[in-house]
Amino acid sequence: MTNWLPSLQEGSGPLYVRLADQIEADIAAGILPPGAKLPPQRDLAYDIKVTIGTIGRAYALVRERGLVSGEVGRGTYVLQQQEEPANDGRDRIVSAFSGTRLPVPPAGKLRFDTTAAPDVGQSGPIETFLTRTVRDYRDEISSYTRIIPERWKEAGRKWLSNASWQPTVDCIVPVLGAHAGIMSVIHAISQPGDYIAFEELTYAQVSRAAAMTGRRIVTVASDAVGILPDDLERVCAQKHPKAIFLMPSAQNPTAVTLSVERRKAIAEIARTHNVWLIEDNLYGAMAEDGLPFLAELAPDKTFHIGGLSKSVAAGVRGGWVACPPHFAARVNITHKLSTGGIPFLLFELCASLVLSGTASTIRRQVLAECRAREEMVEAIFGDLDISHQRGAPFFWLRLPEPWHAGTYKQAAFDRGILIDDEDEFKPARSDKVHHAVRISYSSPQDRKDVENGLKTLKALIDAGQTGYDTDA
Repeated sequence: MTNWLPSLQEGSGPLYVRLADQIEADIAAGILPPGAKLPPQRDLAYDIKVTIGTIGRAYALVRERGLVSGEVGRGTYVLQQQEEPANDGRDRIVSAFSGTRLPVPPAGKLRFDTTAAPDVGQSGPIETFLTRTVRDYRDEISSYTRIIPERWKEAGRKWLSNASWQPTVDCIVPVLGAHAGIMSVIHAISQPGDYIAFEELTYAQVSRAAAMTGRRIVTVASDAVGILPDDLERVCAQKHPKAIFLMPSAQNPTAVTLSVERRKAIAEIARTHNVWLIEDNLYGAMAEDGLPFLAELAPDKTFHIGGLSKSVAAGVRGGWVACPPHFAARVNITHKLSTGGIPFLLFELCASLVLSGTASTIRRQVLAECRAREEMVEAIFGDLDISHQRGAPFFWLRLPEPWHAGTYKQAAFDRGILIDDEDEFKPARSDKVHHAVRISYSSPQDRKDVENGLKTLKALIDAGQTGYDTDA
């Protein structure tokens, strides 16, 4: 269809974007059917009086959108588009670089794939503090936050402390959630090309983000009780990583908590090989296991990170990093450069919740709700091979024969439940197969939904080979 000409009178933005949008619209309308050949770039540029570079950029954009295929010497052709299947209850799972989860969950699915704090009525006190902040800090809200108030750091000191350890206020950096804090630390202590070490199963969003900024990923082996110090020693000797990212308590996704002996061994390895420790304590703050932090055992080598997402509210995107001596300024700068800085309204809310004691009250309520749901897990899955920690809103299920993790995840999806298989937590490609899934239970608001969802997942296990089939 080389005589096709677009109309660029409508729309906004650069010409090449408007042209790409017109091509997409005409494909959707059937004006450019599958197999149609787009005009040669030089001809189209002449016909609509633009540069050939504009045409080339537009064609490249529609190729990125998966609408056309460019073949050298033959031209650019419209591809057959995938039709959306009828809503027969068998929605498709889509994988992307961002992970294995659907970006927008289909309506009617129970979310057992998120570990945000359950709803215990925290919107009420959050509204109160937001209203107060808007009333009392009008000037600060209307401008940029250029100086971090001391009360924000004091809130971090209070929130991160435990019975035996308290960071000093001058080492605290407020951050836009734990993830932003972790990445700010990685940017502060490493350069593109440096290795960052991760457990073989971990919160892989960090490893993906680190890889996108040019860091190289190396994994450390684990056993049933956590990361293996001997393998960490080997990785440090061979790869010389700048840092290792760890969750010593209620590890995500395996729910393992490291023993004191392994924590001490890791601290010693960090000193011997000059490796930084990035300690994520989001779930540890929920588990309250009483074990020493890595920051206690190796204060000169550990960045300790916590926040409010798991224990107060995920929508209140606040966290803190407790840094080793003399590193707070550096982490504060990398956080500002990578995130744009902290909005006053958000962080005044976070600090007010913590300093008033309201955040601790909400955390106790969240813990009580999580523990009530844990009792359902124990009652329903107690005869299977599971790992979980008191207070952490998920458990790790090692699947019995004949289940594979991906097949079980799809079978659960077909029955209206979203869960995470092991691939969601792999920071790098691996030949090791765990045949395991992580099942979270904090998202559904109604405990009855939690119970019904868990029973459905257990029924799949009990059905064995008759529990799942495909149309292929």
